[in-house]
Amino acid sequence: MSAGSYAQPHGQLLFRWERPRRRKLAIMGFILASLGLHVLCFLLFQVIYPPAISLLPPPARVSVIAPTSPEARSFLQWLAAEDPALASQTQRPVEARAYQLPKLSHVPSYVAVPPELKELPPPSVERLERSAMPPGPVPMESVARAPGSIIASSAITFSGALQGVPFTQTELKFKASSREAPQAARFRVAVDRAGVVRYCLLDASSGDAALDEEARRALALCRFGVTAKETSPNDKLTWTTATIDFGSDLELPPAAERAP
Repeated sequence: MSAGSYAQPHGQLLFRWERPRRRKLAIMGFILASLGLHVLCFLLFQVIYPPAISLLPPPARVSVIAPTSPEARSFLQWLAAEDPALASQTQRPVEARAYQLPKLSHVPSYVAVPPELKELPPPSVERLERSAMPPGPVPMESVARAPGSIIASSAITFSGALQGVPFTQTELKFKASSREAPQAARFRVAVDRAGVVRYCLLDASSGDAALDEEARRALALCRFGVTAKETSPNDKLTWTTATIDFGSDLELPPAAERAP
């Protein structure tokens, strides 16, 4: 491009340099409007409708009067003298002793003039007729005691060839394993020539296995004096039947406690 194309006509500039528009009037208008609005609000909320003013009570104060000066001591003495509690109560004199009863002006009549005492009348003796049933101890009637229970002891009896033959035995003390009454137990017993029990076999049970064992041991400890005659030369043992009858001396187990 040639330099002639950039040439500007005379009197014209490349940029516009006009003065900006004046805005001072607009700013002043806003300021005046704001001032008028403030004045209107002040008149409305402060003059026409003033706020309610509440005065708080003064805070409580305590004044302490210390007896550090003559004026304070005299004031305290005056307050103590004007105390209504001291004026309303009864004050004991200083010279009065504690727990001393006051003097009474009333004198009872029996102190000045002693009363006349009357004598008791003599006791009257009343004659009572003798009663047909004079008082006495109550007769005690004897109550007949109930007969005690008869204790039947356990016994061993032999039958057959050894019936009536004298024998010795230990003290019979049997202990049952249940509280049911046992039946009589029978055993087949074999006795040798010396009177010693060699064999003892259970024939009829008593219903209690432990009691049968105790009875068998008691039979095994029995001893005979003279056995029966021999039936044959080769006969060495005498067989017989032994019966044990259990009596009321049988020791029973304690009764079982019932569950609650």
